[in-house]
Amino acid sequence: MDRIIDTIEAIAAAFVGLVAADIFISVLLRRFFSLQIPDAYDFGSMLLGILIFWGIAATSYRGTHITVDLVWAQAGPRGKRAIDVFATLVLLFVVTVQTYTLFDKVATTYKDHVLTFDLGLPTWPFFAVAWIGDISAVMLIAIRTYRLIFHPEDIHDTKSVT
Repeated sequence: MDRIIDTIEAIAAAFVGLVAADIFISVLLRRFFSLQIPDAYDFGSMLLGILIFWGIAATSYRGTHITVDLVWAQAGPRGKRAIDVFATLVLLFVVTVQTYTLFDKVATTYKDHVLTFDLGLPTWPFFAVAWIGDISAVMLIAIRTYRLIFHPEDIHDTKSVT
């Protein structure tokens, strides 16, 4: 299971690198050579979307996303665990609904044959990769929920779960 989690996090990190490389190379070519990569803006925005959905997967499992721990910090060990389980269940519900609606976007983009501006490439594969990232987020949040309930010692959190 940890290998799957590490693979999903590595994919998210690879998309960070792709977005950074796209921006760096585009700026470098434009500034020094007055050249522009065809569809660089489209690729950049779609890669950024992919990065966001794969990033949700990585941060949701580790618990490293932005949180407000005012009540959690004051709770005892059982209260902290109950808050963590409840919050993770809410997150699981929200991301599951988001995944369902993103599939509709993938299907609509495919059906409408939406293309990039310069090269005329189909955009649905980018949406599909983002959707797979969202599916990964649902899987990781479900794993986190299971581990929070039955094996809290297996959670790799920045805050302690007892």
